[in-house]
This record gives sequence, C-alpha cells and structure tokens, in this order.
Amino acid sequence: MSLDAFLALLVYAFVTSITPGPNNLMLLASGVNFGIARTVPHMLGVSIGFLILLLAVGFGLGAVLTALPALHTALKIAGAVYLLYLAWKIAMSRSMSDGKGAEGRPMRFIDAAAFQWVNPKAWVMAITAMAVYTNADHPFVSVALISIAFTVVNLPSVSVWAGFGTALRGFLSDPARLKWFNIAMGLLLAATLWPMLR
Repeated sequence: MSLDAFLALLVYAFVTSITPGPNNLMLLASGVNFGIARTVPHMLGVSIGFLILLLAVGFGLGAVLTALPALHTALKIAGAVYLLYLAWKIAMSRSMSDGKGAEGRPMRFIDAAAFQWVNPKAWVMAITAMAVYTNADHPFVSVALISIAFTVVNLPSVSVWAGFGTALRGFLSDPARLKWFNIAMGLLLAATLWPMLR
C-alpha cells in the first residue's frame, strides 16, 4: 500500500469513526449517565470488537455473507432488534449514576465488543474498508494495514463522544433535562436503523 493510499485510509477511518452512529450515540449517553471512567470498558469494547470484526471481514467473512443472503438478513434483523432494545433502555433512563447505587450500569466490555457484530454501521465500515483498500497481490499485509489504521484512529474518536457526554453531566444534572436528553438519544439511536431499512 502506498503512503498516499494509507493516508486516504486513515482519513476514511477517522471520518467513519468520529461521525454519529450507534456506538457514538451510546457512548455520548454513557458519558452523561455514568461518567468517563465507568465508560472506559465500553470504549475499549467498541474498538477491540470492531478490530475483530474488521479482521474477520478481511479474512473472508464478508464473502460468506455475500454467498449466504439469508444469514446476512438474519444478522440485520438481530442487529435491529438489539439496537431497538438498547434505544429503549437509554430513552427510559431517568437518573445519573454516581457508581454507588443501583441506577443501572454502563455497557460492559464484552457487550460492546459483541455489539459490533450486529451494528449496521460497523459492518458497512468494515466491508467498505476491505473492498476499497485491500490489495489482491498482498491480502494479508493490506488487511493488517487496514486494521492498524482503524486501531490507531478508532479509540480516540469514540473517546471524544464519551468525553463530550461527561462534559454535559453538570448541565444535565437537572432531572427534566436528563429525561429529555435520554429520550432524544434513544430516538436518535433508533433512527440509525433508517439506512438499513431503505
């Protein structure tokens, strides 16, 4: 991969990682409701889970889904149902957690990593990256370079969203503001399904 191609890949990784999507909206809500420290496992789960998905797609899973459309459809349905469940949980949250009570918990590392497998945006990012940036003459090297690019860019990008949520905690400490914020985040998270349904 040429330097120009790798720089273009880094830009693609940054733009797709920093723009709104299911992960970033959930991290924003988690930052508000649980603070940055308790959201770290969620952030790490997103980054490592996406890396594993990216490697799987790069080493052949994308071809399997193309060959088995029923499996692809089942994955989309499972992802949509789980995303709607998460949107409902966020929308119904009514209090911030100080880490001491039973107000709920942030998404765990394993939950966030597993979510990447049903996250429509993650699939689009992974398949597009592999389709555009892999080199048929050097498939293993190009998959490794794509994975490195996303690893370098993804965690700082998703951390911005959790950090922004944490910065909003003071403003949203008012229960009425928090209620409407969580409802808005739940609706926005559900709305991320729209491109998949078209």
